[in-house]
Amino acid sequence: MNSLQPTAPDSSRLKIAVVGGGLGGLTLASVLQHAYKIKCTVFELDDTVDSRNQGGSLDLHFDSGQLALKKAGLLDQFRKHARYQGQDHILTDMTGKVLMQHVGRKRSTGGRFDRPEIDRTVLRQMLIDSLDEDTIQWGKKVIKIEEESKDKNNGNHRHTITFQDGRNETFDLVVGADGAWSKIRKFVSEVTPIYGGVSFIEGLLPNVDNGHPKLSKLVGNGSFWALQNNKGLLCQRSGDGSVRVSAAFRIEENGLSHLDFSNPEIPRKYLMDLFSDWDNSLKALIEESSTFIPRGIYMLPADYTWKSHPGVTLIGDAAHLMTPFAGEGANMAMLDGAKLAAAISKIMNKGKDLATTIDNFERKMHNTVTGLATESTKNMDLMISENGPQEVLKMFRILRWLSPVIKLFS
Repeated sequence: MNSLQPTAPDSSRLKIAVVGGGLGGLTLASVLQHAYKIKCTVFELDDTVDSRNQGGSLDLHFDSGQLALKKAGLLDQFRKHARYQGQDHILTDMTGKVLMQHVGRKRSTGGRFDRPEIDRTVLRQMLIDSLDEDTIQWGKKVIKIEEESKDKNNGNHRHTITFQDGRNETFDLVVGADGAWSKIRKFVSEVTPIYGGVSFIEGLLPNVDNGHPKLSKLVGNGSFWALQNNKGLLCQRSGDGSVRVSAAFRIEENGLSHLDFSNPEIPRKYLMDLFSDWDNSLKALIEESSTFIPRGIYMLPADYTWKSHPGVTLIGDAAHLMTPFAGEGANMAMLDGAKLAAAISKIMNKGKDLATTIDNFERKMHNTVTGLATESTKNMDLMISENGPQEVLKMFRILRWLSPVIKLFS
């Protein structure tokens, strides 16, 4: 075949770089390999798989995260690790009064409320293990990306990535799956994440059943929210026996920079003062936490888009960073990966135009996530408000007729 013909090259010739080994990038690589027999290379900043903590637990939605795993051939494996009891949910006010209790179903039921929990570390390892051994290159920090050439016959653009180790490599398609502060996003857009007005200080209760039995009973099997007066204690049980405690509150950007987090007693005292008028049973979540990590909540504008650039695209937080108050970020990143893999297969195996196909993918992705990003910000403003418990109860009253296992006590 004449290489100058305006048709897409076959899978052995189209060279794909996935920048970022998070859930979105790994899902893309896994679906490409499993469903379409297409190779790519994932470049991950971390030196090893366990270089840093991957976070706690997340709920994987039936029509997004689970659907992506199905495309990767990993759904049965996911169900072996899924914690359906992790869907349990308790809501209280600052006095500790229980206002709502949701008991999750103990098995897969399908549909909107099938959202079992899984630890991020376990899910990430599942995806890594599904890949060919040479797919991931570890310790590869991207310094810059430059347009290398443009094929006048088919409109395709090639781009060269330069890494911190001094090496560079040229690709037909570069996918930015590199998170909130994406280097690849800077190539297609000048927009950067904005601070949402809320920060977390995340504590940890390890071995909660044995080391903190009262708090274990308080939190329950899944999520526990105590809300009021523009603050919240948001707790989540992980499969490793720990509970993450996120103290949420409204504060100016960088308002925690004066605290020395290397000494846990300093942020502990800060939080005990901040939550001084809360019930002792709730303040114990702070008193007994072993470590504290500050986390500012950032987001991209809900309607954020960029002018499609042939040969480069974005998925996950790089494309649509949102607050964590709708539980959609990881699910959408995985769905992005699965849908982009399907788009790439049309380019590789059906001769579809790369630029047009990627543009169509991006438009559909934007249409999917815009409403969810808006909902996420709205939920944050409802939860971290003066009347947070009452606002959340309104949401659950709407959901109650859909899920009779939700019990309201106020």
